[in-house]
Formats: sequence, C-alpha cells, structure tokens
Amino acid sequence: MRWLLHCGCLVAVLFLVSCQQEVPKRVSSSATDEKPAIGDAIIEGTIGEATTLIPILATDASSHAIAAQLYNGLVKYDKNLNIVGDLAERFSVSPDGLQITFYLRRGVKWHDGFPFTSRDVLYTYRVIIDPRTPTAYSEDFKQVKSVSALDDYTVRVSYASPFAPALASWGTSILPAHLLEGKDITRSSLARRPVGTGPYRFREWVAGQKVVLDANPDYFEGRPYISRYIYRIIPDTSTMYMELKSGSIDMMGLTPVQYARQTMTSDFISRFNKYRYPSSSYVYMGYNLRHPLFGDKRIRQALTAAINKDELIQGVLFGMGRKAHGPIIPGRWAYNPHVRDIAYDPQRSAQLLAQAGWRRKDAAGILVKNGKPFSLTILTNQGNQQRLLTAQIIQQRLRFVGVDAKIRVVEWATFLKEFVDKGNFEVVMLGWSTTPDPDLYDVWHSSKTRPGELNFIGFRNAEVDRLLGEGRSTFDLEKRKRAYFRIQEILADEQPYTFLYVPDALPVVSSRIRGIEPAPAGIGHNQIRWYVPKGEQRY
Repeated sequence: MRWLLHCGCLVAVLFLVSCQQEVPKRVSSSATDEKPAIGDAIIEGTIGEATTLIPILATDASSHAIAAQLYNGLVKYDKNLNIVGDLAERFSVSPDGLQITFYLRRGVKWHDGFPFTSRDVLYTYRVIIDPRTPTAYSEDFKQVKSVSALDDYTVRVSYASPFAPALASWGTSILPAHLLEGKDITRSSLARRPVGTGPYRFREWVAGQKVVLDANPDYFEGRPYISRYIYRIIPDTSTMYMELKSGSIDMMGLTPVQYARQTMTSDFISRFNKYRYPSSSYVYMGYNLRHPLFGDKRIRQALTAAINKDELIQGVLFGMGRKAHGPIIPGRWAYNPHVRDIAYDPQRSAQLLAQAGWRRKDAAGILVKNGKPFSLTILTNQGNQQRLLTAQIIQQRLRFVGVDAKIRVVEWATFLKEFVDKGNFEVVMLGWSTTPDPDLYDVWHSSKTRPGELNFIGFRNAEVDRLLGEGRSTFDLEKRKRAYFRIQEILADEQPYTFLYVPDALPVVSSRIRGIEPAPAGIGHNQIRWYVPKGEQRY
C-alpha cells in the first residue's frame, strides 16, 4: 500500500482512487460525440510543488501526480480497481502465491529512445532495497527472496513466505538503469529532469511556477490526444479558482464551498464539468509522540474528545465527506465498523485532562501545570483553506476546554523538508492518500520512525507491530481482516492521530475537454484518451 502525504491539491491519476465501488457523479455535462482530435493543452492547478521527480524518493502526492504521467510500474489499477499489467504485458502468480512471473512489453522505449528491458526492473529493485537510498518504500521489496531476469523480457520474483501486497507493490515506478546504474541516485539530474516510459515526457520545470510535459508520441498504449500537460503551482485555492474562471487553468480540485455555492451559475455550468465521489484520503491531526506533552494517551484522548467532527463535516465540508475513525477508509473490506470512536464530549475532555494533571486554569482560562500553560501549535500547509478552517474551528474547541492552540501555516516543500521529515513539530494537520490494499506497515510500524520515513510522529506499539506483520504475511482475507480490525481498535484507544474526516473528491474540468469516463477509480484512469475537438482547441 503506498501512502502519500497529501497537500490537498487534485491528484488525478493513480492516487485519486475511489474508496468504494461507486462511480463518480458528473454534475454538469456538455459532452458530445465528436471524433477525438490530437492537439491542445490541459493546465491543472496544484497547491503544492513537487519535491523530486524520482518517485521512490518522494512521499508527497504532488510529486507522484506528475511522476505518474512520466513513469510506469509493472502493474497498475484499472478503472475498476483491479490490478492489471502496465509495463508487464501480463503476469502469472504461482498457486502458493510465492512466485510472480512478469512478461514485459516488447518495444517500449524510454523517453530518450533507449529500450526498456528487464535490466531496468532489476536496477529498480536493487536501488530501492539499497540502505543508502533514502526511500520510504523499501519495506515491501525487502520481503522479496530473489529477483531474476530469465531474459530481456521476463522477470521472476520469489518470496520466502506469503506477502499479501506483493503484486500491488510492483506498481512502483520503474527507473532507467542506463541513466542511473552505478551512480548516486540522490544526486541524479533526473530529480529535476526525469526520463521515464510514461504517456508524457518532461519539458521544463520552472521553480515555484509550473511543470510542463509533452505528449509521448511513442507511448505503448498510444499517443495521448492532448499534446501538452501543464501543472501550474498556485499555492492558494481562492486564487486558483479565479484562474479557473478566467480560463487560465482547465482543471483543479474544488473546495466544498466552491463546489456548493460558487459553481452553480449557468455560465459556470456551460463552461465546466464538475464531479463528486468519495476520495481515498483522510485528514488527521497527528501528535509528535516524542514531545513530553503528548506521551500520555489521556492527553491525546482529551484533545479528540474536545473536537466536534460533525461540526467539521458540516462547517468545513458542507456535508461532502464522512467522519474518519481510523486509517482505513470507510467502505473498504478492512474497515472496522465496530470501532468505538471517541465522541465529542467537552466534559469528558476536561476529566481526562484533570486526570493527567491539568486541573487549574489561569485568569485567561488556560490550563496550567507546574507553572506552564497548556499551549500547542498546529502546523499545516499553505494554500489549503479547508485545513486552515478546520484548524481554526479546532482552535476554538480546544480553547473551550482550556488549551491554547496556535496555528502556523508553512509552504508545502518547507513544511515537509524542515518540519515533518525532521520531526520538528508539536501537532501537524495533514492528509494521507492511499491505494486499495490496507497494508499499514510503513506508516505505523515502529521501525519506520527515522527521518524521512512515514511514521514521523514516532508511534511505537508492540502489538501493532506484530499485527502489521500478520496482516501482510497471509493471503487469507479473514486473517488479514482480523489483524486490521484489531489495529484500528488499538489506534482508536491510543489516539496517536485525531482522525478527522474523509473528504469527497471534487474535481472540475473544462467542458472543452472530452473523453472523461467516470469510474470507481476516479476520472484520471483514461487520461490519455481525453481530447479537445479541433474547433475548441486553444493552445
């Protein structure tokens, strides 16, 4: 399961997947039956700038959204969330599940014209498991017993014991061996000028402004109809929406208030199609468990009890989302519907705080212990008005129980590099984007707490560690379910995060762009087949 730190921008390709087998709803439409035409460009607005375009080195959704246009894995999720071949034309799994044979596509070329072969698969595997590679995704590949190339177009992967996410893990982007082999990947120019096999080729990256991609005429699934894909970095959703209405961008993720109140005019409906469906991400408040203030779980429970999640759903999401009770999205097979979430209860919050020694309040109504006020800072990323409003509502609720919560907003790349990766925070408000397999290992296992890894809050629990191992080491769905159900119960008690909500995805696309096919995987699954009729092309 790949977990991506989510800045709140639209992630329209692999990682914006529906959490249920529910088809996205198109709210307005001007689609016709024109013949697909080649040409034009699509400009997508994004809050966060990519950190690197070498996918195994990136943990943020902005980087992976762009990388998904440039690279391919051996497998991918199709529109119905089934695993199918990608760079592998087909694959076979042994009856015991311990061996996967990938039969690679012939004739695939890297963007520089060099042929793709099994050498690239072996290199990617070796560099991911190399301890010198600062990647958050090595654990899946450490389960591999051996990888061998039977020839240039056949790769066999063997496992010593059952590993449930094995097949899905090979959706990891394959890297070009001929450009990286024998070199330090952390110093490679491919971080800023990538070379992949994907439907689009890199053209330019203007820091803080845009990333420009050109259609790959040799793409193995066929040349994309739209000739250029541009990601414009606009670190404010209100500004982005003005750019959308002015025609400067074609696509973005709407905020709930934009979706519900600002897009219902006849002019907007004639110019844009908007969609709504359950996202695969959730928003949470994560506590730095290395900080002495949050070592006592009663404190974390009290903070959760002080927060009215229903208020957030209505006030921030306008009802377009659901409460989150844990790290599994509601509706998925591993979701535990019986977990007892901590309900909104300010009186219970005050009791828990008192039990933890926070009994007396100063003249301003702030709790004081040993002469120090109960003060914390909620850190979140710039440009995401939804999270800022969430933090502001939580700030008021915490103030009611005597907690002084400050809010600090930081630019996305700095937020990751200087604060999250270094554990330099008290409380973070963030989101995770996930893919369908429920493997939670990289985010919750105690071995994943080093700088740059995904358990950056420092959560450690021996029973969770054991259950994480059990959940990924069997193909028995019921055994996996029991492990993940129990993990959710433990997290509901421990509250290392206050799990807030699962927002609906609210993408909007210019109506001149045709061929969009809503499906359980969202709208981006067939992006290479999107097109603009000749008479409506702009660029």
